Amino acid sequence: MEESPWRGAPIVVLGIGADGWAGLGESARAAIGECEVVFGSPRQLDLLPPGAAERVTWPSPLLPALPALFARNAERRIGVLASGDPMFYGIGATLARRFGAQALRVFPQPSSASLACARLGWPLAETPVVSVVARPLPTVLPELADGRRVLVLSEDERTPALLAALLRDHGFGASTLTVLEQLGGPAEDRRTGTAATWAYPQGDPLNIVAIECVADPGARRDTRLPGLADTAFTGDGQLTKSEVRALTVTALAPAPGELLWDVGGGSGSVAIEWCRTHPRCRAVTFERLPARRAQIAANAAALGVPGITIRGEVRSEFAEREFSAPDAIFLGGGLTQDGVFAECWQRLRPGGRLVANAVTAESEAQLLHWAARHGGTLRKFQIYRGEPLGGFTAWRPHLPVAQWIVRKPAG
Repeated sequence: MEESPWRGAPIVVLGIGADGWAGLGESARAAIGECEVVFGSPRQLDLLPPGAAERVTWPSPLLPALPALFARNAERRIGVLASGDPMFYGIGATLARRFGAQALRVFPQPSSASLACARLGWPLAETPVVSVVARPLPTVLPELADGRRVLVLSEDERTPALLAALLRDHGFGASTLTVLEQLGGPAEDRRTGTAATWAYPQGDPLNIVAIECVADPGARRDTRLPGLADTAFTGDGQLTKSEVRALTVTALAPAPGELLWDVGGGSGSVAIEWCRTHPRCRAVTFERLPARRAQIAANAAALGVPGITIRGEVRSEFAEREFSAPDAIFLGGGLTQDGVFAECWQRLRPGGRLVANAVTAESEAQLLHWAARHGGTLRKFQIYRGEPLGGFTAWRPHLPVAQWIVRKPAG
């Protein structure tokens, strides 16, 4: 959402907890009392005492409607209600991106995460928080690790049971779940159980789930560091192997919020590993075969990054639509196809990185040619894995991989 100037009176963004009006300070009450129109959910609006302001329930879907909604009310003093801290996964952050921080007067209350940690005795600064409000539930998966504590902001009353099933299905059935409902209000409640045996009925839609992660014996260890086991991915064998993948993702050097193009997606392993390094990393993967596109989607969901964008053959896609300039490009396929590198290089943002892997003599020759023209670093490696040979162990070589790493000039 692009920022646009706000020319009206400052927008009052009021965090309100489950304790309602009684939990607000005098300055917050006075600010919302001066508003002529107040936006919020039905539950939030019901927490306000009677007043002269018009009360407007948020439309659905919300984000596409925001510009017109605020434009129609620009001549009025606007108030916006949020749960707890509006800047914590809340509408306040959305409005700041849209109108700028100077357009807002934000009155925060303690967030649900703050209240949950206060009840559980967990250190807030060390506890990761994942929101599944309007987000796919599998986004929780990259945060799971044996012995770790995680907070999940629920979509509604169905989330705890769905989360318990997700944990059971991914090797964390012994984990303890604590559902904290209506935190800070008179109806505050909690329920605790294990994922494997979770059988509670649906409770209050306003809840947060605390997970104390316990991995099942023998469960595969999936970390955010690149180099997941090859068995973490399904498909037809078109896979960048674990050791090469770790070297490749490291060479791509992902940073939070950056966008990767993965050309020749195969099983999607490089794009998936890129996105797992940080929740804000994004990726577009290009794969010409429909069956492989389907397996990329399945792998991305199973490994907790279902937001990856999956497209068809790269040259056809370039001809049909526009794409945001990427911060990094991985060429895992198409090296010998006319125009693929040139198109990608032209579209890579200035200062962006490109990494290309080659396993055939023809594609390796292309790397040498491009490196002579654009510079960068060339390296070549071969991985050996120990495999049984009778009663002994033999070193089985994989195909050697040539790799080119280059940064596009910033000017």
